[in-house]
This record gives sequence, C-alpha cells and structure tokens, in this order.
Amino acid sequence: MRLVCIGAGPLTLNIVRMLVDKGHDIVIIEQDRARIEDLTEDLDVGFLHGDGAKPMIQREAKPAESDALLCLTDDDEDNILAALVGRQLGFPRVIPKIQDADFLGICEELGLENTIIPDQTMARHVVDLVVAGADADLSAFIGGGVRFYSFEVTEDEAGPCTDLDLPEKTRPVLIQRGEDFELAEEASEVQAGDRVLLVTHVDHLSELRDRWPARHVREGEQQDGRQGRDKSKRNGAD
Repeated sequence: MRLVCIGAGPLTLNIVRMLVDKGHDIVIIEQDRARIEDLTEDLDVGFLHGDGAKPMIQREAKPAESDALLCLTDDDEDNILAALVGRQLGFPRVIPKIQDADFLGICEELGLENTIIPDQTMARHVVDLVVAGADADLSAFIGGGVRFYSFEVTEDEAGPCTDLDLPEKTRPVLIQRGEDFELAEEASEVQAGDRVLLVTHVDHLSELRDRWPARHVREGEQQDGRQGRDKSKRNGAD
C-alpha cells in the first residue's frame, strides 16, 4: 500500500514505523523543514515540505497512486480541512484525527466516516483489556516500549499492591472489582477476584504472562468444566 501522512508528530511516527516494517510505501507531509531533516536519516520514507491542507502540496503526493491520506497534525481544524481537500483530489480513503470530540458530529455531517479520536480509542482499549484480560499494544498512543497487561488476583495475592512483587518499570494503574473501577494508588489493596491493570515495559511481558496467563480461568470454572466432562463420560458409558 501507498499511504500519505500529514504531520510528523509522535502518533504519525509510531504508525509509520509499523507500516514501514510491514513493507508499505509512506510519504510524510510536514511544514517544519528542520523536523524533516531530523527524521530523514531515521525513517525510510518520502517527505514533502509544505502545508498538508493545501491542494498544491497534496497533488505532489499523488492521490491517484495512493491508498489513503492520514491527517495527523495537532490541529483538528487543519486535519478536517486536509481530509476534505484530499477527498476532493481523489484519495480513495481519508482518515482525519481529532482531539476534540465536539468535532465528531461535524465530521460525520461532512461524510468523514473514518475520523479517529486517539484518546477515546485508547480508553476503549483499556476497558477491553481490563474486561478481557488480554495484553494490548498501545505504543502508538504512548511510546514504543510501553505495554499494558491485566491479571486476576488470587487468594494468596490479596493485600497491598506494594506486596505484588512486580518487575521493575511495572506499576498497577487500575483495579476492577465487580462493576466498579478505581485508580490504583500506592496505598491501594486488592482482593481475590479483582482484575488489576498493569503498565509495564515490553521486556517484562513474558515474565508477566508466565506468572499470570492472559486467559485466566478461575478454579471454580475449571472444576465445573471437569464435572461437566465427567458427567458426559458417565452418560456416555450408560
């Protein structure tokens, strides 16, 4: 795929690095020439210097030869305008980023169906993570080595969070108890059955997975499963 990105901020760079690793062709449009010079040696992508919301600059990016335009500057209005210009010039898909959710309704009215709101996306990831108990890669929003992981507290682990004996660069950030959530603090205590969300470094994921398998099955559920299988076997024998 050939993708054009407007803006060279942290989100763009994380997205671009992932796409380049997958073999995609990327062009970045950036107004800051010094920023382009700093990134040229680090990224194997094409660069265009200029205002990405202007038709002349977008035409240089060759819309007809591209698969999508990602508008990822820090200015919501610029991203919306750039997306509208890109759609008019023939980009098959335009994806504007906005920070202010109040603009979402306007984007929908303008037909910008692929608008993204990073804060909301990250919040959904965190909630899904806590509920599902799987680890998630949020580095596109936070930073390259940051990862999240959650686990269910056992009877033996109940007590102060400080007693969990976590790896370095690993901290509890959220505790789910039933339908309630609370932010983890230094004085927080966990109970058996709580689900704890950790922020950690990618280097420690294997250690956390070994200690707390992602799909944790409660002992009672295991017993119920065994009883069900035993019952099925008995019925089959009968």
